[in-house]
Parts: sequence; structure tokens; C-alpha cells
Amino acid sequence: MGITVLFFDEKVNSVIHGFTPVGRTNHYMPSLKADSIVKVDRFEVVRCSSMYKITDHSFLIRFISLTIIDEVITGAPEINLQSRLYCSTISK
Repeated sequence: MGITVLFFDEKVNSVIHGFTPVGRTNHYMPSLKADSIVKVDRFEVVRCSSMYKITDHSFLIRFISLTIIDEVITGAPEINLQSRLYCSTISK
């Protein structure tokens, strides 16, 4: 299983889904800490599948072998994402 993260862009008040494939989890796990702000460079932006959509954003960030994650700030303020997450229902 890979790593799923949520990125919050306060400039545009948007949340985007980020994903690390299973083969890269050990590489990126140390850089992804709870309550931290990070800078992410060199990643892919792909259209989000409606089957796995967890935010209302149309795209997701996918980490690749060239992705660089640098911690900017630790102890970031807690952000209430409940109102920004996409909740879909499946009816039978």
C-alpha cells in the first residue's frame, strides 16, 4: 500500500490529494511528518480517478523517483479539512 497525503494550498483555499506508490514509501516516509509544512518539487500531476477521489479537486499529485520533499516548518497549525473533503455515496 502506498502513502496518501492531503496538500492544503491556503493561497487558493484548495485541498489536493497526493499519493506515493508502494515502491517509494520507504524513501518518502521520513520526509512526511504529521503537523509539518513541506515543499514538494518534481512530481506528476494526473487526473483524479472518480473511483478513488477523496477531495473535490480534479487532479492529484503523484510522487515519482525524482520527487524532492523538504520540510519547511514543523508544528504547523491544525487545519480543519472536513469541509473541504469530497464525500461520495454509492447507491444500489
